[in-house]
This record gives sequence, C-alpha cells and structure tokens, in this order.
Amino acid sequence: MNHEPSLLKQLKLWHIVVIGLGYMAPMAVFDTFGIVTESTDGHVSGAYAFTLIAILFTAISYGKMVKAFPGAGSSYTYAQQVMNPSIGFLVGWTALLDYLFLPMINALLTNIYLSSLFPGVPKAVWIISFVVIMTIMNIFSVHLTVSFGTLLVAFQILVAIIFIILSATSQGQELSFKPFISESASISLLLNGAAILCFSFLGFDAVTTMAEETLKPEKTIPKGILIIACTGGALFITVSYFAQLLFPSASLFHDLEGASAEIAYKIGGQLFQSIFVAAALTSTIASGLVSHMSASRLLYAIGKDGYLPRRIFGYIHPKTKTPIWNVVIIGGLSLISLGLSLEKATSLIAFSSVNIAVFIHYFIQQNKRSFSGYILYVLMPLLGSLFLFFMWLNLEKTSLFIGIVWSVIGIIYLLIARRKNTITIPTFHFD
Repeated sequence: MNHEPSLLKQLKLWHIVVIGLGYMAPMAVFDTFGIVTESTDGHVSGAYAFTLIAILFTAISYGKMVKAFPGAGSSYTYAQQVMNPSIGFLVGWTALLDYLFLPMINALLTNIYLSSLFPGVPKAVWIISFVVIMTIMNIFSVHLTVSFGTLLVAFQILVAIIFIILSATSQGQELSFKPFISESASISLLLNGAAILCFSFLGFDAVTTMAEETLKPEKTIPKGILIIACTGGALFITVSYFAQLLFPSASLFHDLEGASAEIAYKIGGQLFQSIFVAAALTSTIASGLVSHMSASRLLYAIGKDGYLPRRIFGYIHPKTKTPIWNVVIIGGLSLISLGLSLEKATSLIAFSSVNIAVFIHYFIQQNKRSFSGYILYVLMPLLGSLFLFFMWLNLEKTSLFIGIVWSVIGIIYLLIARRKNTITIPTFHFD
C-alpha cells in the first residue's frame, strides 16, 4: 500500500476566490494606468472591458479542463493528459517561468514601496525579510496563507472603493463615455492596451494549481474562475474609469510609471496617498503569498510525475500537508531579485494550450459535436486563441526572447529526462 502523504482537500469556494484575487492584485490597476493611458490614447476602461471579454473565453476553457482533470498542474496537467506527456511538460515548463518570476517581482515591488518610506534601509533587508515571511507562511498551512491573504485583499478592495467614492464626488467631475469609446478610439488602440492589461488577469488560471486541495474541485474551481475574472474585471474597469476622468491624457502625468502616486495625491492629498501606498504594499504581499503557493504546487505536479527529482519536488510534508521543499526552493529563487530590475514574463503558451486542450478533449476525443458542442468546444476556444495570438504579436522583445530561451532549456532538459523511466503520468476518472 502507498501511504505517502498527499495534499489535503480543505479549500472552499471563498478560499479559491481570495487566492485568485490576491494573485491578480486589485491595486495593480494603478501600476500600469499611466502607460496604458498613453498606449490607448485615454481609453483605459475600454481596453479593460475588451480584455475582460476576450480573456473570459480562455477562463471558461480552464473551467472545462479542471472538470475533466482536477490535478495540481493546471495547464501542464491538461496538455499532458489530452495531447502528449512531452507537450505537457513543455507547457508546464513555460508556465513555470511566470510562476517563478512573480514572487521575484513582488519582492522587488515591496522593496520599492518600503524604500520610498525608509530610504536609509538597504535593499537587501526588505527583499530578504519579504522572502523569509512568504516562505514561512507557505510552509505551515494553506489555511494560514489564505486567511492572511483575505485581510490583505479586503483592504485593497476597501481602498479601491474609497478611491471610487472620492473620484465620483470630486468637484467638477462629469461622467462621460470617453474612457470607453470616443472619436479617436480604434481596435488597434484597444489591442495595444490589452497587450499590457491581459497580465492583470493572471490569477484565474493560478487557482487551478490548487485543485487537489479543493473540495469538489470539478465544481468549485470553475465557479471560482468566473467569479475571480468578473470581479477583478469589474473592479479594474470601474477604478480605471474614474481615474481616466481625472487624467484623460498621459500628458497630465509627470511620470507614467509612477502615475499611481499622482492619482492618489490629486484625489485625497497626502493622507490618502499614504493609505494608497499601504494598499499597494499589501497588494504585493498578497500576490507574493499566493504566487509562492501556486509556484510550489506546479513544481509538485511536475516533480510527482518524475520530470524533476520526485524525492524533492514530489514530496509532501506529513504534518503540514504542503510541498515543503518546493516552498523553500521558490523562496531561494526569489532572492535572485536582489540583483534584478523590474521585468515581466508571459503565460501565453499556457493559455493557448488550454484552449487547444478543450477542443481536443471534448470535440475530438469525447465526440461532443452537437450545435452546443460547436459553440462550447470549437468557437469559444477559437476566439480565446485568436485574442492570445494578437497578444503574441504585441509582446515586448525582451519578454519574447526570455520565453524562447527558457523554452529551449526546457526542450534540452526533456531530451535528457526522457532517457529515464521514472515518469508516471496520472490519469483521472469520473463517473
């Protein structure tokens, strides 16, 4: 009998929603606002609405696949089960790049916020402290992580609501449709904004890595995905709308990348600006917690199948029921941020593979070819894939180069790993 410890099923719908929103970081709407205002010529809200509609097709695809394969590997598991184990590994490998980068990015952002408040403290102090806290909390309990994350997410949403109220009641404020559409708006402008904003919706996919720890994942995760995407999208659209009314043009900002501080000061002076910075800080902490957690689960799924050393990456601690070595490894990798500047990576390969997996699994393998089948398993994944194709065309060259290099490393590693006979592919069965 195999009595190896396994992940503990304990998460409910509200846990999943908190994890997803924490990953998305509601305050992130302000981080890119200045840049997107410039790229969309003052139509940030329209770009968010366009992005939400487009990303929902892929979100629905994730929901369909988690019903069929509720494993911890997310896109890795789906591609592995439906297409081919080697393709699954490469999809998981490329997705892993983002899961590894986000904890580093959050460590860097935390340092930026705290260094602005305490300029005399060395950068290493903030980054190491952040990484140690994230690691310890993820080692001990998923419940502890989610409970703390709930408070952080609630505070961010509260500050966002206060911002909306202050904006709506500010003197001389007039409502307008211009943040969504105007004479100067065009599809190309909205796509320019969507190429940046689509990464604000990362989070609905991350919760699929928690499927093995979720009660009734085939029902809970799909519901959670839609709630996360729609809630986050509604918040992004509303906040950006009122911010755009105040700053209709990028020329009104002194610093496009630091536009959030200018927005907060204009709305509520130094007091609200201080509260705003605190909310931004909690945003990085919440995102840091759940991104650390998601990355450790993806490593666990890959390690459990033998692509990575199973004794380390496939190990679950018998008491904490967490992949403890993965958590520590992610913490160690996060310290690389001590020598990094702020960059972004992408998840487009993982997103694309899930849309393809829906088509193959349901339409081809399950032969669901009724009228509704053509809508659900052909048209919707196709629309999601077309949107992602446009995102590919608008990727930054640096991000594209990093992604290509990382993929090549994965292919080389796979060629070496295939010589071993330690890979076991799990299969899921449902009545």
